[in-house]
Amino acid sequence: MGAEPLTFEVDGRRVRDLNGNGQLDPYEDPRISLEERVDDLLARMTLEEKAGLMFHPPIGIGPGGELLEDPSIFGGDGTTRLVAERHLNHFNLYFTPDARTTAEWHNRLQRLAEGTRLGIPVTISSDPRHSFDENPATSWASGSFSQWPEPIGLGAIGDEELVRRFGEIARQEYRAVGIHVALHPMADVATEPRWARILGTFGEDFELVGRLTAAYVRGFQGDELGPDSVACMTKHFPGGGPQADGEDPHFPYGKDQVYPGGRFEDHLRPFESAFAAGTAQVMPYYGRPLGTGLEPVGFGFNREVVTDMLRGRFGFDGVVCTDWGLVSDLPMPDGSVWEAKAWGVEELDTACRLARIIEAGCDQFGGESLPELLVELVRDGRIPETRIDESARRILRDKFRLGLFEDPFVDPEAAAALCGSDEFRAAGLEAQRRAIVLIANDGILPLPAGARIHVDGLSADAAAAYGEVVERPADADAAIVFRNAPYEPRHGSFVESVFHAGSLEFPADERDRLLALARTVPTILVVHLERPAVLTGLVEDCGAVVGTFGASPEAILDLVFGRFAPGGKLPFELPSSMAAAERQLPDVPCDSERPLFPLGHGLTYGAARPA
Repeated sequence: MGAEPLTFEVDGRRVRDLNGNGQLDPYEDPRISLEERVDDLLARMTLEEKAGLMFHPPIGIGPGGELLEDPSIFGGDGTTRLVAERHLNHFNLYFTPDARTTAEWHNRLQRLAEGTRLGIPVTISSDPRHSFDENPATSWASGSFSQWPEPIGLGAIGDEELVRRFGEIARQEYRAVGIHVALHPMADVATEPRWARILGTFGEDFELVGRLTAAYVRGFQGDELGPDSVACMTKHFPGGGPQADGEDPHFPYGKDQVYPGGRFEDHLRPFESAFAAGTAQVMPYYGRPLGTGLEPVGFGFNREVVTDMLRGRFGFDGVVCTDWGLVSDLPMPDGSVWEAKAWGVEELDTACRLARIIEAGCDQFGGESLPELLVELVRDGRIPETRIDESARRILRDKFRLGLFEDPFVDPEAAAALCGSDEFRAAGLEAQRRAIVLIANDGILPLPAGARIHVDGLSADAAAAYGEVVERPADADAAIVFRNAPYEPRHGSFVESVFHAGSLEFPADERDRLLALARTVPTILVVHLERPAVLTGLVEDCGAVVGTFGASPEAILDLVFGRFAPGGKLPFELPSSMAAAERQLPDVPCDSERPLFPLGHGLTYGAARPA
C-alpha cells in the first residue's frame, strides 16, 4: 500500500497526515474547533466528493481480509472503485470473519481511503451482531463477539444499568474491529403482536422502552460522542410498531402504519429519550402513516416527519439516514427482485425519489450507491448545492467527533484479544439467563441434577452435562422441548422467508405432537418468544412453560436444573387466542381481550438449587 503516512505530535498524541501532503492541514488538526475543521474540509471538497458522503451501501470482506473487488457483489462495484473513483466512504458491513481478519480488512480499507485526494477516512456501520441467534431480519451472527439476548430479552430484564453495560461492551468490540456506527437501537414499541421485528425492540411498555433506549445510547456513545464511541442510529422514527395487520413495510403488503387508538404521540416518547441521551443519528422507517393528518408517503420521503417534526419540533440536527433501499430495486441471490420501498411515491423515477428524500430533510441514502445521479440533479438545478452542503456538514461532523481524522486504524492483535473475551462472554451468558421468563410451573421445575431427560430441539450433548439423556420419552423423568414461536412461512422471496410474521398459534399438527408428548411424560416447553406466542391449550398440559429471547442451551439448562433462579418478566402480554390478537388495536399496548399472561408476568423458584 506504499509508505506509511507521516504523523505529527499534537498535545501529546500522534495525529496522522491522512491526505499525505507532508503537513498537518487545518481539517486534520484537533486543536482547531470542530466546526472550523468541518468548514475547512467542506470548502476543499468537490461536488462529487460531497455526494459520495451521502450514500451508505453494503460492503463485504474479501478472502483472508483482502478488499473485495468482485463487481458482482454488493451493488456491482469493487471496493477500490467505490472509494477511490466514486468517493463513497460510508459502508454497512454485513458478514464478518474473525475479529483479527476483520480488523486487518478495515485497516486495508482505511489505507485505500488515505490515498484519495483528501484522505477522508471511511465510516463503517453494522446492524446488531451480539445476539445468540442469527436472524438477518434483525441481527447478524455474533461471530467473534460476546453473545447476548436479543433486545427484547433486555426488555425482559428491564435493568438500565445492564443495558448500558451491554452497550459499553458492544462498543469496545465494535471499535476494536473498526465499526463506528450502530444501526440500532430500535426505539419502536411492540404494540402489534404479529409484527416480525418485535425481537429487536425492548417490548410493549412505552416508559420502559424509553428508559432502555436511553441507556443503550449512553452505553454505545458515552456521555458525549468521541473517539472511543460508536454512534447510534436510533430507529425507526417516528415509531415502527403500529403496522397494519402486523405486516412489515419491507414489503408492499405491509406499507401502512395505522393509529386507530390515537396513540401516535406515545410512539414518539422513546425517541425523545434517545434525543435526551444524545443519539447521534436517526433512521426513519419505510411505512407510510394513515389517518394521522400527515401526508401518506413513506417516512423517508416525508418532509412533515423529517423536517417539521424531527428537526423542527424536536430540534434534532444530527445525521438522518433513510432505511435501506428506498430508491432502487435490488436483485436477490435467488433471482427475485426486491422492489424499492418507495411507498406512496412508487410512480416517481429514481431521480425524483432521490430529490424527494433530500427535500424531506434526510442526509444519507441507506443501501444506495448513486452519487453520480445526485451530482446530475445538482448540476441540472433541481437541488441546490447549499442543500448538499447541509448534509455533508452533518456527516463530516460525526467523522470528526468519532476521531477518524486523527487515527482511523485499529490493532488486529488487540481486537483478537478483546472481542469475545472471557469477561465479555460471561457477561453475555449471565444476561441470557436473566432474560429467561418462567411462565408456568406446576412444581416440576427445577429438575434435580442427574434426572433422566428426553430432549427435543435442544443439543443432547449439552443436556448430558445436566442429566441422563434418554431416547424414548417413556423412559424419561421429564421431556425438555425447545421451539421457536409460531409464524407463517412466507415463500415470496429469500428476504420474506426470514421475516417471521402471521399467525401466533402453533399449527394443529405441531400442537397435537406437543400435547401427545405432554400426556406421555411431564414436559417442559421452552419457547423462543421472538413474538408473543399463543400458548392457550399447551400451558394447561405441560408441566412448565419457559420463555427465552436468544439463549444458549447452557443458559436454558442452567435455569431448568435450578443452577440459576428465573427472574425475567414478560416484555409483552401473551394473547389468549389469535382472534384476540387480531382484534387488538395496532398502536395500543396491552389491549388484547383477557390475555393469557399479562405484561410483566414471570415466576421464580426462590433460592436457586446449588450446582
